Amino acid sequence: MIPFVIISAGAYLAGSVNFAIILFAVLGKGDPRSGFSGNAGATNVRRQAGLGWAALVLLLDLIRAAALSFAALYFLPKGMAPWVALALVLGNRFPCFHGFQGGKGVAAYLGFTIPLAPYAAALSALAWVAVYGIGRIPFIASFGMVAVLAAGTVIASGYDAAAATGAVATASFIYLNHRQNVSDLLHGKPETS
Repeated sequence: MIPFVIISAGAYLAGSVNFAIILFAVLGKGDPRSGFSGNAGATNVRRQAGLGWAALVLLLDLIRAAALSFAALYFLPKGMAPWVALALVLGNRFPCFHGFQGGKGVAAYLGFTIPLAPYAAALSALAWVAVYGIGRIPFIASFGMVAVLAAGTVIASGYDAAAATGAVATASFIYLNHRQNVSDLLHGKPETS
């Protein structure tokens, strides 16, 4: 239990380092949370700084998450790894180093799933592209991606109960992070996140 607590705490702290906020500070662009959606994620970075910087933020998020996933898989039973993913996403959403206001955790979940269920990670990226191609709404495309990631995690774990519960908890938390987007869409407001 002690290794799980240590790795989960480390995942939360690592997730609390927001690359979008740091990048904007280095570039002298202020705070990415001050524009458009108020979100410190790659989509909002693209809107404010361009595709290249958004790709860099996404890549850094993926690398960090994958490294944490490898650590979780090495030191913990496979069924516990999805719970570390939840800790990482919590840090991304509520970063202790940035006033507890960060991103929505989709890129973090994708990166974490790459070592855990690589085929699901690849399929989820295709799902994002397909759904976005139809509706042109990033957060709806993310819903498709997260569903594939969670299902892939459950399958890759051999339907382990702890892993399945962790995957569902992580996906549910990410969906809840988008509740304002859903509300805005239902009320006909422009999509911003």
